[in-house]
Formats: sequence, C-alpha cells, structure tokens
Amino acid sequence: MILRFSARLALGAASIIAIGSCTASGDVGEEGPRETVQPIAEPPATTPAAVPAPAATPSEPVRTTFTFRGELEQGGWIRGRVPSNTRSARLGGQQFDLAEDGTFFAAFDRDQGPQIELVATLENGRTISSPLTIAPRDWKLEYINAPYRAGRSSAEFERLRGGELAQIAAAREVRSGSEGWRQDFIWPVTGRISGRFGSQRVYQGKPGPYHSGLDIAPGAGTPYMAPADGVVTLVADSPFTLEGNLLMIDHGMGLNSAFLHSATIVVREGQKVRQGQYLGTVGSTGRSTGPHLHWSLKWHDSRLDPLLFLGPMPD
Repeated sequence: MILRFSARLALGAASIIAIGSCTASGDVGEEGPRETVQPIAEPPATTPAAVPAPAATPSEPVRTTFTFRGELEQGGWIRGRVPSNTRSARLGGQQFDLAEDGTFFAAFDRDQGPQIELVATLENGRTISSPLTIAPRDWKLEYINAPYRAGRSSAEFERLRGGELAQIAAAREVRSGSEGWRQDFIWPVTGRISGRFGSQRVYQGKPGPYHSGLDIAPGAGTPYMAPADGVVTLVADSPFTLEGNLLMIDHGMGLNSAFLHSATIVVREGQKVRQGQYLGTVGSTGRSTGPHLHWSLKWHDSRLDPLLFLGPMPD
C-alpha cells in the first residue's frame, strides 16, 4: 500500500479571555421596634482590567522551493522537504512519496547522468523545479581480453529463477510505512571489504554486469544487524539459486535492503525490525566464492551504493 500525503501548514488562532465579577447580598430581620436604616451606597462598579489576547502563533514560513541534503553523485541519495502545498513530486521520471510533514527521500542510480530535475506539482497546478548536477564516479573497471560468455542455464535453473525473481519483485513493491529512511544508517557488520558497489569487468570492450552491492567478509557465522528500521518483506524458504538465503527489508519511501548468502536468518516476513537488531549470520549460500555478507540497496529501480549511506567503519 502506497502512502501519499500533502504538506500542511499549522495555523495558530488568537483566544480572548473575559473576566467577570459577581456580588452576594443578604437581608437580616429582628423582632421589636423597627429602626430605619439608611442604605449604604455601594461603590460604583469597576470595569475589569482588559486582559490582552495572546499573540497568534506565527504560521510556518511558506516554502517556495525544495530543501535537501545528501550525496549528489552516482549511487547517492537526498533527503529533504518539498515546497509548501505540494500535491505530488518526482525526480526525473520517478514519482516519489511524501510524508505528512512534506519530507521525502530520493536517490540516483549507479548510471545516472550528470543532470536530473526535482519537480513539484502544487495544489493549484503550478510546478516548481530544482535542477540537480550529479557527480560521476570513477568506477573500478577490470578489462579482460576475452569475449564475454554468459553461463548456460539449465531448464531447471530457468524454472527456479523465474519464481525467485517474482518473489524479489513482489518484496520490492511492498510499502510498509517504515520510517527507517529518515535515519543515518549504520554498518550491518564490520570486517574486510571484499567487493565494492559498481565495480565491473569489461570483456573486449563489452561491459559485463556490474557488482550491485557491498561485500563485507568478517568470517563465517558472524552476526549481522539491521542498518536502519524497517519491515521484513522476504525471507527465502530455501536458498535461492544465486542469492542463497536471502533477506529483504523495506525502509519506507521505496528504499529497501537485501542481504545475500546468509548462513542463518532469525527474523520472519512481516516483522518490524529496529536499527541494530540482530538479523542473521554471515554465510556462503547460493553462488558465492566464500563467506561474506552482500548488502544491496535499491530505491525503486535505482541501484545505490551502501557506502554512501555510512560513516567510517567502526574499529
């Protein structure tokens, strides 16, 4: 389920407090001669001092453009707020969700070109755009003087792979409402980095598939943790042909994590997880040359560099 919200302005209202006075009176009577008693003149009624109305709460300033921060480079991301009264917004051709307070998350694919535009459509139909310049990356390329040969797939592999890809696609479509996207991500595990996002082999001028995640090799059986809050959207019932024991987590706003080759997974589908929560252990299941955690991040169809979400690796 996709949650969409419009930015709202909080308005304050002045209140006036009125103070009144009340007077109590009583008559006393006695038996016997009556004495004329002159009434005592009551002091003139006084008007209560005026109580000034509290100042109206100032309205939130109108936002006339996008505000954001992040990593404006290939595989990077931004987090920010849309202009006031935005009805919908997009990055290039990708529509994105808005939180109730007008905040958003968006990101740039590994192969994003140098220019892209943020565009907001307001309630009155007017549009506001913000052009972005995306820095290119110096990807690690390995040139191989041999033709590229894709491995032949058996009929059994193709049968299994079709079902696996369908499960992965369905998990990426889940919109859980998680707000993990708001957090500063942490390392799921620390250790030797054995593979970097975006690296690629080029076979006699023909690019092969690039590496779609970050590989961390701390040793078999090492526990790994959730880098941010989220909801579990997929736990493979049995090892997938390539990913092995696969775990996927939705962080909200179209951002999701996948953890490949696990030895064990201790969470279940639909479970909410918190940043730093134990998820499973590092393994070498699926198509893997040794124990490591392959962690990939996607925003809609854009593949992202996990290193751009992290600070330095803790000691």
